[in-house]
Amino acid sequence: MTAIVTQDYKITWEKLPDDYKLPDDPVDNINQPALAAALTESLQLAGKIPANALTTTNYGICATLNNRIVIKAPDWAFIPKINVSREEVIRSYTPQLEGDIPLIVMEFISDTQETEYSIKATYPPGKWFFYERILKVPNYVIFEPDSGSIEMYCLDKNEQYILQAPDENQRYWIGEMNLYLGVWQGTRENRTGKWLRWWNEQGNLLPWGGELAEQERQRAEQEKQRAEQEKQRAERLAAQLRAAGIEPED
Repeated sequence: MTAIVTQDYKITWEKLPDDYKLPDDPVDNINQPALAAALTESLQLAGKIPANALTTTNYGICATLNNRIVIKAPDWAFIPKINVSREEVIRSYTPQLEGDIPLIVMEFISDTQETEYSIKATYPPGKWFFYERILKVPNYVIFEPDSGSIEMYCLDKNEQYILQAPDENQRYWIGEMNLYLGVWQGTRENRTGKWLRWWNEQGNLLPWGGELAEQERQRAEQEKQRAEQEKQRAERLAAQLRAAGIEPED
């Protein structure tokens, strides 16, 4: 068991006891599960989630501070590699012990208390403090679904979060994932509004399943129209040949 001392905390990475009662708080906002599912779906369809990676939604990520367990449940997180079976992390996940530190965590703002910005260092620590100082998550995203406001923070060389500026397309490059993250306006699952979306390094949007199905439907329709046009062209040609006294071959 590795111990780290920071901000008057001794940090250890221990498995959550089987009898530990996890919080049973409801999801703060009806949009949160849909936003999280959309992020995961496009990554999965693009083959961007390796077999030993883990994406989490409102799921407990644990550390032990001075022998006291702390659990934070980001609205979405991407863990590039776990070194245990999925069955072993079914209730919660402890970085270092069970796999990598999350590569990115996201919070979707849903209240007015600004808990996403909490740098409270005393027990229990605030979310910002926990992600930045305890877990040291490289990328932290705060998204406001109604306005579409997005803030992306990255750890600098001093291991402090620094607000990032978007590129000319208003997207943020996440080098560890080789992807851009940005905001997209549209409709999915009867929700019309702002969504977080992924783009590859060529600037192509990673599609959702419904979009892939629509692309396939359009392709099939175009192929049907092409075949119909080809049939009509062949029929016109046959008519012209007959008019010239030539019987066209089948």
